[in-house]
Amino acid sequence: MPVSHAVVPTTSGSRYINRLCKHWQHKLNVVHDEHQGRVEFDTGVCRLRAEPDALHLSLEAVDAEAREHLEHVVAVHLVRMASREDVDVAWRRDDA
Repeated sequence: MPVSHAVVPTTSGSRYINRLCKHWQHKLNVVHDEHQGRVEFDTGVCRLRAEPDALHLSLEAVDAEAREHLEHVVAVHLVRMASREDVDVAWRRDDA
């Protein structure tokens, strides 16, 4: 499975996990608490983990095309949820 990771510098990681998971839970299988979340998309899974100074994102997709699409979807939604903060989502791909 193609995998990607991103570390987003922010002190609002828990807030973003809460907002993203609540947004997606109406259509997707979502599990989350204050410090972590898991979102099951049709073509992959996104895991989110909040640290005091960063939000860690991890994607596992069924194929490279799905990974690229999920990277875009997660990044766009995170930027929208973080409207008061300039966040940069730089994905690092693990193609091993």
